[in-house]
Amino acid sequence: MHKVVLALLALVLVTCATPRPPPVAAPSPAATVEPRPGPHALDGGASAPAAGAHGLSAEPDLKSVDELLPAPDTLRRLDFRGGEPQVPIGLMQGRREVRFSPRGRMRLRFGGEEGRVLEAPAGSVWTVRVTEGSPAELSSYLQLAEVPFPDKAGLAEAQAQWRARGVAVRVHVLGVLYGIAGKVIDNRRYLLLSQEQLSPTEAPARQAELLREYGARTTLFEEVRVPSRAILEVRDESGGVVGLAQDSVLAETLDESGFDVRQVEHDVGYDNHGFEDRSFRGTLQLTVDRHGTLAAVNLVRLEDLLKGLVPSEIYARAHPEALKAQAVTARGEVLAKVGIKHLADPFLLCSEQHCAVYRGRTGEAASTTAAVEATRGEGLFSQQGRLVDSVYSAVCGGHTEDNDVVWGGPPNPNLRGRPDVLGPTEGLPGPDSLSEYLRAELPTACRLSTFAQPSKYRWEKRFSVEQVNAFTASLGVGPVRALSLGERGVSGRARTLTVAGERGVTQVRGELNIRRLFGMLNSSMALVDEERDAEGHLLGWHFRGGGWGHGVGMCQTGAIGRAEAGQRYQDILRFYFNGAEVAPIY
Repeated sequence: MHKVVLALLALVLVTCATPRPPPVAAPSPAATVEPRPGPHALDGGASAPAAGAHGLSAEPDLKSVDELLPAPDTLRRLDFRGGEPQVPIGLMQGRREVRFSPRGRMRLRFGGEEGRVLEAPAGSVWTVRVTEGSPAELSSYLQLAEVPFPDKAGLAEAQAQWRARGVAVRVHVLGVLYGIAGKVIDNRRYLLLSQEQLSPTEAPARQAELLREYGARTTLFEEVRVPSRAILEVRDESGGVVGLAQDSVLAETLDESGFDVRQVEHDVGYDNHGFEDRSFRGTLQLTVDRHGTLAAVNLVRLEDLLKGLVPSEIYARAHPEALKAQAVTARGEVLAKVGIKHLADPFLLCSEQHCAVYRGRTGEAASTTAAVEATRGEGLFSQQGRLVDSVYSAVCGGHTEDNDVVWGGPPNPNLRGRPDVLGPTEGLPGPDSLSEYLRAELPTACRLSTFAQPSKYRWEKRFSVEQVNAFTASLGVGPVRALSLGERGVSGRARTLTVAGERGVTQVRGELNIRRLFGMLNSSMALVDEERDAEGHLLGWHFRGGGWGHGVGMCQTGAIGRAEAGQRYQDILRFYFNGAEVAPIY
């Protein structure tokens, strides 16, 4: 069937350019269809040939075919041409069709051997619709552990632990090692995977079994065995088909003014899920996704990406030095995520909370754009010249945390927890006496900031017996009788939760796993107490805690407080990342 459709593709693209009536709707009078030029026009050699018999003109001095129309696979790599990286960002996927409009004169590339190109004016409306779609075939494996690349001993220990449990394992290296202008960016890590290949229906049962037996929360690691395929229809504003393409269509504006995309789906899985018309810089790739449906991908320069991303990460009204600190950390975070997310998807990062919220030009603010431009190309580097994993959280609660407490692995010298106090710390209570610490009014940056939110700095949560039993049902311990938080880090954040039930006792390990168990608890810097009625019957549990998020790296509200206290962004970052220095990447 695909051969028949591809033959039709060649026919449609040729007939759209001829004067005689085509079998499908032709482009609007303002649109023109052109062939891609021959090699002599790509390498600066002979001049382009004259127009052919059908009035098709060759394009002058264009880049190579691979550069112009990357295959879906290449949308999972950074493009460093020109020094500044171009990043493929997934705007949405799982769509049957996507409507968009260029903000300037558009060139639409269909790819294929004919290399046909359609040009259209600014403001014209186009629809790409998926037909003949077939999903990718994936192999799924359980990810049992993630170990930092330098931690060879930790990898060996994890292998031995799972083999002792009778689980056959294999090691997979995830991430990349690359350099920009003499700076090293290395986000490689080891994944410990089960060797057992599982189907989508088998995987949840196996995960539940490992959670029940060992308290181990696993994730799924997917590998593409057979790529997805689809034929894409390109339709003009009247609904007429002007061309077909295999798997992917690339739209670019000649003046780089970008595109308006209709009804972009956002906040999938959250209460504020919806659809919004949005505007984006860069180019637009409409490509088949893993489901055999349509994904919209924005290929955008990193600095332009940050302009649409930073306002979603921090208050745009915050102090300019805090905004600069956020711009530098966000730049580093994007680079640090290359090659470790969305491995089965046709893009590097998504535009949702899973990666970083990105609304394109629609989400930009003048203040954050100024911060991005003021720090253009800057990243945060250790004394060894390596890019720092510049992570951040909303509110540290007065004390940041060590990376190994939250995520395991070896200690990172740049991610050491410390008191986030403005002024001397002598005589102040610390998290080692957590109950007293949570009650004290301390001169911490995230409490004194004008953007501080008391309900995030200190908080309380109550859960009934029924709620806790529902949260812990997958642990297999039966109705819960006791909860205990332990193995605390320097900020008081717990890395273990012991759950005792009528049918047994188990332990949940990992700060994020603890928070997820209770429907995303604000933080694990918390104390938990039983609540009973006058007769001693268990009513539920009371959590009392501090902070909002994991607490590692930069405290965003604290950064605002430090900026308001007169610190420059370099000083703010040096404080939160233990002496790391800001330096240009490109």
